[in-house]
Amino acid sequence: MIKTEDLTKRFSKVLALDHISFNAQPGEVFGLLGPNGAGKTTTIRLILSIIPPTEGRIWVDGIDVIREPDRARARIGAVLEENGVYDRLTALENVEFFGRLYGLSKEVLKERIERLFSLLEMEEFAHRKSGTLSKGMKQKIALARALIADSPILLLDEPTAGLDVPTKRIIINLIKKEKEKGKCILYSTHIMSEAEEVCDRIAIIHKGRIRGIGTLRELRDKTGKEKLEDVFLSLVGKEWE
Repeated sequence: MIKTEDLTKRFSKVLALDHISFNAQPGEVFGLLGPNGAGKTTTIRLILSIIPPTEGRIWVDGIDVIREPDRARARIGAVLEENGVYDRLTALENVEFFGRLYGLSKEVLKERIERLFSLLEMEEFAHRKSGTLSKGMKQKIALARALIADSPILLLDEPTAGLDVPTKRIIINLIKKEKEKGKCILYSTHIMSEAEEVCDRIAIIHKGRIRGIGTLRELRDKTGKEKLEDVFLSLVGKEWE
């Protein structure tokens, strides 16, 4: 569902991504695990064609992202690090607006909003202006917007960063439900415990390069380490220092 081949991005003299290649499948949560500045957000922005690659290719559901960016984006729901919630709209209006952009009928939109607001426990602030809401509430809005079109691919960039434990749990549980529906989910995080719990396969990324890809078991076998933190440090070596 997502495939990159030698994907590279330079910003002036800075090499943000260095020939990364991976694929993510239907019914899989594929993790991009790395510290801030590793290249996770740049990868997601390239897949969404927000920025162009310097080199390499990207496909989304078989669609060449560089040649047909609009068609590729139509297959994706995304939560970006900057959630982009419109503060002057209520939580409900934010999600309704995105549903209308996707061309959903009033009946379908109403049904999906009721389901998502229930799953994400958003009913109590549905009619409040988003500018008055907490970070966790805004993140729920961003996730509901990403899910409203029921797209087959989800790109989630640090979806739980800075949130309290109950809100994190609600979001992680919903991500698991979306995976069970057969969706392909690209999950960017720097939180080791979340990668262990949520991801079927993990790409460890550091300084713009992928240092290892596999299931947690495969990465453990490769490094001889049990804890994911130790696996990570083993793969990046002295470059972490």
